[in-house]
Amino acid sequence: MKKSILLAAAAILSVGAANAQDAVERTNFGSNWSIGINGGVTTPMTHHAFFGSMRGTIGVNIGKQLTPVFGLGVEGVAGINTSTMFGGPRSSTAFDNSYVGAYGTVNLTNLFCGFSCEPRVFNLEALAGAGWGHDYYNEGAGEDWNYFATKVGLNFNFNVSEAVTLSLKPSIVWNMSDAGVKQTSAAYNINKATFNCAVGVTYNFGPGFNCVTVGVNPAEVAALNAQVNDLRGQLNAANNDLNAANSKANNLQAQLNDCLARPVKVVNKTDTQLNSVRYVFFRIGSSAITADQQPNVEMVAEYLKHHENAKVEIKGYASQDGNLEFNERLAAARAESVKKALVKKYGIDESRITAQGEGIGHMFKEESWNRVSICTIED
Repeated sequence: MKKSILLAAAAILSVGAANAQDAVERTNFGSNWSIGINGGVTTPMTHHAFFGSMRGTIGVNIGKQLTPVFGLGVEGVAGINTSTMFGGPRSSTAFDNSYVGAYGTVNLTNLFCGFSCEPRVFNLEALAGAGWGHDYYNEGAGEDWNYFATKVGLNFNFNVSEAVTLSLKPSIVWNMSDAGVKQTSAAYNINKATFNCAVGVTYNFGPGFNCVTVGVNPAEVAALNAQVNDLRGQLNAANNDLNAANSKANNLQAQLNDCLARPVKVVNKTDTQLNSVRYVFFRIGSSAITADQQPNVEMVAEYLKHHENAKVEIKGYASQDGNLEFNERLAAARAESVKKALVKKYGIDESRITAQGEGIGHMFKEESWNRVSICTIED
């Protein structure tokens, strides 16, 4: 039992120490923000030459990493004015379209591979967002066009340092308004989608997500280790005690086996003076004198009455039925039972009677005959 308790205590402390391992540090609202600038290209998905219709884009984004997996941000992207070169509607600005929206990110590397306490050189993010699109036109060339837009993409992030990240950002942006109708029900239409690819530089305002020890300081760890070592010492001492007890038990078992192997001392007492010996037999497990044995007791009493100097020695025996301790008590009770009968029923002086139990008897081959009190008369 003591060994089990010590083992359980050691296990609990070990589990407690294991739970105090590295975990992701919780950050506040003001931490883990980032700002980035992006430059790239955009081109329509269909009905235009993929490379021939390609034009440059620039943009900025501001984001916050909520957890090692999830992040939020806002971004603005503007397409550089190249419409005039290709005979399109003229824009009075340096840009012929823009997009402003919000987005969420999922860090797929941390999601599927787990957060690493050591900074990763590369990670992959999935991005989804929605916002406001705007096309710019010159006066006389048409009205500016506003529309609801959605965006999906991937960010291939290369962490060149703890603060700076270089990213390759392919994405698709859908103009969600119905074809030819302004600002009506949203619909995904590949003919009104653009493919975008940008290269970005992001500066991360730390501290990032660090590995910290949860709930335990070095002093507590040292104290727990001391307790574990103390319990191990107690466990070793308990094992030594157990081994000593097992050794003692083995020795006792060997002694018992030796005793059982020794020949039993047989009480096989005989007396050639048959006239001076009387037997009082008993039933199994009983020390009561039955009616059929009463004449034997009476014969002893009559002899003592007629011989005033005579004495009687009564020895009680038991058969091998039952355990040794019980049979020893039963043998003594049988001798005492005959003595009481002589004293109380026949008035024999108690000083003339000696009664004692002799334990298990082996005088007779018939086992039931060994349930007896032997009365030996001494003149």
